[in-house]
Amino acid sequence: MANTTIDAPRGLSWGSLAAPFLAIGRFLVLIAEASPKVRQLERLNTQSDAQLAARGLTRDGEVRRILGISAAV
Repeated sequence: MANTTIDAPRGLSWGSLAAPFLAIGRFLVLIAEASPKVRQLERLNTQSDAQLAARGLTRDGEVRRILGISAAV
């Protein structure tokens, strides 16, 4: 069985070059997840269609209400 070792070049690596962009991406995801609309959609996803129907609601209708989308004419 043979083992292969690859030495990384010294100095800057791709990981260190990408780190700021990854941090910015994580920050943007945190901002998006903190949105009240996202939290409402997450709560909606915890309910079954039967629970919504018992309240006289549809999943599509609630998504439209939360996102502020008017019904198609």
